[in-house]
Amino acid sequence: MKYDIAIVGGGPAGLSAAYSASKNGAKTILFEKDPSFGHNVRTSGVSWIKEIEKFGIPKEYYNPIKNFSFISPNNEITIRGSGYNACVLDIKKTYQFLAMKSAKVGSKLFVKSNVFDAKIGKKGKNNSLKVSTPQGVLEVDSTLVIDASGFSSFISRKLGYVSNWHRYGIGVEYECYCDKIEQETLYLMVGQRYSEAGYAWIFPLSDNRVRIGVGIGRPESNADPIAKLNNIIDKKLYPLNTLGNIQPLEIHYGLIPNEGLREHCVFNGLMMIGDTAGQANPLVLEGIRFAIEFGLLAGEIGSKSIKFNSTSESLKDYEYYSKKTLERKILSALKVQSRWLSLSDSQWDKEIDIIKDLSIDEFLDFIKADFSNYKMMKLALNHPKMMARQLFSLVQDSFK
Repeated sequence: MKYDIAIVGGGPAGLSAAYSASKNGAKTILFEKDPSFGHNVRTSGVSWIKEIEKFGIPKEYYNPIKNFSFISPNNEITIRGSGYNACVLDIKKTYQFLAMKSAKVGSKLFVKSNVFDAKIGKKGKNNSLKVSTPQGVLEVDSTLVIDASGFSSFISRKLGYVSNWHRYGIGVEYECYCDKIEQETLYLMVGQRYSEAGYAWIFPLSDNRVRIGVGIGRPESNADPIAKLNNIIDKKLYPLNTLGNIQPLEIHYGLIPNEGLREHCVFNGLMMIGDTAGQANPLVLEGIRFAIEFGLLAGEIGSKSIKFNSTSESLKDYEYYSKKTLERKILSALKVQSRWLSLSDSQWDKEIDIIKDLSIDEFLDFIKADFSNYKMMKLALNHPKMMARQLFSLVQDSFK
């Protein structure tokens, strides 16, 4: 089987790359190891409506959010928006939507197909994948391989280009029935009672359906997130005690890299996208919008690189744009996150007072890691409290 582009991984990055590559004329094949796209949910699904609309994802695939509530052991603030800015995605429907788009433009899609061997030839020639599929073992030759295997970075590790992630977030959540929830409000709970080196969350999907989860940073903490989550639900720690009856319907488990971009994400005959490349916002551990954006870009640049045998030189614009767009933002977010991971409960009680003073637009820029030198200088001038200045100075240092 000969293709221009072979993609490993059918998450939002891989499916977006397949769509873009096929739309730009490349003969494209994609392999997903799960039985269906979106079969195993590995993300809480928080994203941002402006970006999601840009990608064409229909409104019925997400629950819109306009309010953000932060809860520490002895403090609570809610920032209310005048309109909807964030959203909680129905992951299964979203991934299926992206798969349908890819199939419509001619991508060849395989499910329950596990890539177990990969080789990259010299100067992008003679690349091959061996894949266990429902049709038997296939050997696929391609000019370009796109590694969208997610946190595991299986292909890139197999080829010796990268090692395992050392810093990462581990998250576990139940998708639950509940009697009542403020459907337009997203809740984040911080402090030791909720999570060591992380936070807990309540993300509404509808008026009776929520995702309740816990994220913990490694190696900062070795705590078991499932045990922590079960304790929160069993004891109905605030604000769970306001939800009435809570009954789990599904459990989701996922890992997300938490140390910035890979040093390099293109090689001869290979591109990395999404979590494989470290394209994730470490402040709230979300990466779907980056996965789609850079998946689309990878498909476009990858398809154009075919006539040059997909050498690293022909793929360099992808790496350049990824670093230009994300590197300093992620570095800034990592500095803020490092501060947050070290806070005690009493310090968290004071920290969320900083957030309370932000306007909704300032808050959204901050939590999305949409930092710029101009925005941070403006924030520091508008919020002269010493604690706020210390926080914003962490961000500004990344732009010097």
